[in-house]
Amino acid sequence: MTDAPVGRSAAYTILTTGYTLSTGPGVAATVSFVEDGERRVVIDPGMVASRDRILGPLAELGYGPDDVTDVVLSHHHPDNVLNVGLFGRARVHDHKAEYLADQWVDRDAEGYELTPSLRLIRTPGHSPEDITLLVGTADGVVAFAGDLWWRPDGPAEDPVAPDRDGLRASRERVLAAADVIVPGHGGPFPADEHAVR
Repeated sequence: MTDAPVGRSAAYTILTTGYTLSTGPGVAATVSFVEDGERRVVIDPGMVASRDRILGPLAELGYGPDDVTDVVLSHHHPDNVLNVGLFGRARVHDHKAEYLADQWVDRDAEGYELTPSLRLIRTPGHSPEDITLLVGTADGVVAFAGDLWWRPDGPAEDPVAPDRDGLRASRERVLAAADVIVPGHGGPFPADEHAVR
């Protein structure tokens, strides 16, 4: 049995490609946009050099912040969530609930489907609350995996992971379901034998 969503109708765009700098304090999240039918989803609207790095590319797609229907937070570290407030009309999804305005609805992220092409799974390791959004597209399954991988090169040993065995198990789970991985702070890479385990 695979975790991959059954649908293949979604499309995605990287709004801004994140980074982590080894020589300084700079960090930016990879912020992504997924569209499937009436659902318009932003993933990990975190730290960026300027909010225009999120809103500008979104506007180029023809959307403003109020057009976003859902926000998925892969985990609750500030570098991945800092700009969630830009999307005040959106349902916000995390590992345990869905939030909208003053409504908090408990539900486990494991297996939760926003649409048949958009499925959340729990993937703890970098933090206990990590989730991954699996997106079925015409070209295959794309995994928006947060900081299971910071960048295409890993790191192989996440220095802040409280559960390194769990991290490796979650990476294997994502690799088994996906064709492409979008990490938390870098560009997409193939989910193949070259991916850091």
